[in-house]
Order: sequence, then C-alpha cells, then structure tokens
Amino acid sequence: MIGSVIVVGAGQTAAVAARTLRRRGFDGGVLLIGEEHAPPYQRPPLSKEYLAGEETSEGLCLLPERWCADNGVELRLGVRVVAVRAAERAVELADGSVLRAGALLVATGGRPRRLPGFEGERVRYLRTMADADRLREDLRPGARVVVVGAGFIGSEVASTALARGADVTVIERAERPLAHVLGERMGGVLAALQRACGVDLRTGEAVRGYAETGRAAVVLTASGRAVEGDVVVVGVGTVPNVEPLQGSGVEVDDGVLVDEYCRTSVEGVYAAGDVARHHHPPTGRGIRVEHFDHASLHGMAAARSILGQRSPYSTPHWFWSDQFGRNLQYTGHASDGDEIVVRGDVEGFDFVAFYLDKGVLRAAFGIDRGGEVAAARQLIAARAEPDPAALRDEDTDLTDLL
Repeated sequence: MIGSVIVVGAGQTAAVAARTLRRRGFDGGVLLIGEEHAPPYQRPPLSKEYLAGEETSEGLCLLPERWCADNGVELRLGVRVVAVRAAERAVELADGSVLRAGALLVATGGRPRRLPGFEGERVRYLRTMADADRLREDLRPGARVVVVGAGFIGSEVASTALARGADVTVIERAERPLAHVLGERMGGVLAALQRACGVDLRTGEAVRGYAETGRAAVVLTASGRAVEGDVVVVGVGTVPNVEPLQGSGVEVDDGVLVDEYCRTSVEGVYAAGDVARHHHPPTGRGIRVEHFDHASLHGMAAARSILGQRSPYSTPHWFWSDQFGRNLQYTGHASDGDEIVVRGDVEGFDFVAFYLDKGVLRAAFGIDRGGEVAAARQLIAARAEPDPAALRDEDTDLTDLL
C-alpha cells in the first residue's frame, strides 16, 4: 500500500499526475516539489499568446491554490531537489533535509540547451514565465530580432516577434526547418511559409560565435557572416534535468529510462514527461518527447502505474504549433524512406501529408487540417493500411478508413 507520493518537479506532467491520483481515488499524501516560485503552469503559450501579451499568468495556472487545498495536494515551490535516493524512495533538498514517500515520480522536465559563448545582456533563452516576461520587452516595432534555431520554439518566437512589428532573421543549421522530424519535403514547406510571411530565413548556416557591441548583438556564422540584431533568441532544443538522479541507481541515458509503464530501473521510482526516455511499443524503441500532449498523457500513465492500474503507454504522439497565422499538427513517427501522400494544397499551406511505410500509415503532418490529423492518429494507432488514393481524395472521410 502506497502511503504517499512525492513528485520531483512542478510542471505540466506533475500537475496532471496529481490530478489523476486524486481522480483515481488515491487518498494518501501528494507533494510536488518545484524550483520555480510560480505554481504549475502551461508552457506552450510562453512563445505565443503569453509572449504576445494576450494571456495572463493566471490563465496559465494548472493547479489553483483553492484546488490544492480542497484536494490535499501540497506544493513546495522555490525548492531544489539535489539528490534522489532511489532505494529509499527519498529526496534530499538543498537545505539538507530529506523527505520520504511510498513512491517517487520524477517529472523534472528539461532546460534550454545553451550554445557555448552565447551569453550576454542581449541573449535570451525561453523556458519560464520570467524568461517570456523579459523577452516580451524586446519585441518592439522595428526591433531587430535574431533567432538561432528554426525548431518549434524558434519558429513560434519568430512568428510572435513578427506580429509585434519586429524585423526577424532566423538562422538554422539544417537545410530545412524540422527536416529531422518531418523530412526534407515538408521542411521545405515550412521554409517557404516563413519566407512568405517576411522572415529572413537563412538555412544551412551554422553559428560559430557571438559578440556584443555597445549598440548591437552580433551572431557570427560558420560561413563568415556577421548578423546584427538588438536581441538574440536561442532555441536549439532542451537538455533533460537528470542531475538529481546521478549516482541514484536509476538508469539514465539522455533522459531517465522508463518502460511503457513509466517504471524506472528502481522499484517504486517512476519518471514521465520531458525528462523520460520511454519505451514506446508502436515504434519499438526508446523515445524522449518534449510536447504538451505527451507531458499530460504520460503524467496520467505514471499516476495509474503508481496506483497499480497499469496499461502500456502506446498512444501515437501528437503535437501542434501555432505560427505565422497557421495551425501545424503532427502525429506519429515518420522515418527516412517513407512514402508521402498529400491531400490538399501544399503551395497554399492547406494540406495534410500522410507518411506510409510499406503501406502502413506511420505519421501525418498537416497545416490547418486539425480534424484530418486527429483521424490519422486513430488510423496510426490501428496500424491501418489505407488506400493512397483514398488518402488523396478530399471527398473521402478518413474515419471511414478505420
């Protein structure tokens, strides 16, 4: 019988896990420990609505104070866990105190990957509400904003900056944005979208240095160019926060290794969300995913496992991104060599692309086609082998292919 649960971390995954524990009838102690002073909040709006000033901090809150009081969930905020004592199911805090529980859930998330030398008064990294508050002040009409990285965070920041009247330059090492996820063809579509909207997108351009003058930030590229701006935003991925687990006996490899039930290598210790590299049955391998939907579903799965209500976490991954006036959605997992079948108008940025591996639908990517991507997610989960002609046909209801 589990008397109490300690969650190391106080973000999306932690909040959903706490809610799930209570919804599933757990009446023991639930404690969330987080380094930030703010209660758990949603992060996706930090690069979009919140950064643009269209959303408030209250609107992002996941666990209101009243809910925590009514449900007996304790938050310890502004507190750092320095070590996880896995065998004891205990955590050591920065002040030297030690807390024990019947089960531990590690949901420490990640932090922005920092580029060597990219530090200074004009450099911004985006992960927290405080980061977004600071960056918002830089996104003024006419400001020169240089974004390093054309992934989701970089592209969303570029979109928000452009909408606020800034001049935006994006520097991306790869030849196409997000080609490692979507493939070269769809990466080219995203490049076209950014350029059509007014972004000075420079692909195939690695950065090699950074400097600040009295009036500008200067990004130096591998080709010898010097790109000046008033502020530089670096968005080149994240690093999982696994430091408290070092020497704990819990296996770590670019994230905390867990099985399809969120279990680590030590009994009674679980991990979920951005920090976890989970075994994913549909792909047959370990994957670390850094998206909102996964953080929520994985938190739910971890809570169920803690309570002994185990079911394998095998849902096809799904994420979305709002940028440049468009809604982008992707589900599944594409591989090199997949056949791509397109429905809709690629040049008009209104389409869905289906990725087929030997006839089996593996992934789908769409722009302003959320309903069809949702249907594709169901087809992927069913390992469907749809007729390519039916996928192309706008008159075919995808749910009829299930």
